Amino acid sequence: MLHGIDVSAYQSSAYDTDGLSFAFIKATEGRSYINSRLAAQTKTARDAGLVTGFYHFLWPGDLTEQAEYFLGHAPDRPGDILAVDWEYTGDGTRASNAEKDAFIRRLRSLRPGNRVVLYTNRDFWLNIDTTSYAGDGLWIADYVPAGKPRIRADWTFHQYTSEPCDKDVADFGSKAALKEWATGR
Repeated sequence: MLHGIDVSAYQSSAYDTDGLSFAFIKATEGRSYINSRLAAQTKTARDAGLVTGFYHFLWPGDLTEQAEYFLGHAPDRPGDILAVDWEYTGDGTRASNAEKDAFIRRLRSLRPGNRVVLYTNRDFWLNIDTTSYAGDGLWIADYVPAGKPRIRADWTFHQYTSEPCDKDVADFGSKAALKEWATGR
């Protein structure tokens, strides 16, 4: 398993990359939020040679606008991974299953050179998701030992803790294998 991190504006732009193979960086949320540290956090990942991914926190409604907003701010580079963060919003709402699926499909059609994955927590995956559609891979949040999420589905990434920061593992035998997967659509 490979180790990685996911960061947002709450983390430093100069996060520690020692021992990491990948990083996910929050780019946008809804149709109005942009991570103020996006460029600097991306530079940190790229300078360290990490496989880099970007995620969008999905709100219900206006999926086409949200997809275009996200892709207007997430760097457009082959081999980068795109992710949709599907969970409850700050006001307690959530995108529907149909909206989540449509958003993933929209990203895949607009950026065919990038893998698109679904980030969600174990509760959403087991109790809210009715389609099990995760695009090119599932990034599951379940705070248990790394690489042992409590789901039966195949997973690609596992966020296993948020202390002191969000840490993840990827189900690949090597960084080269992850890079090959990320670039091989």
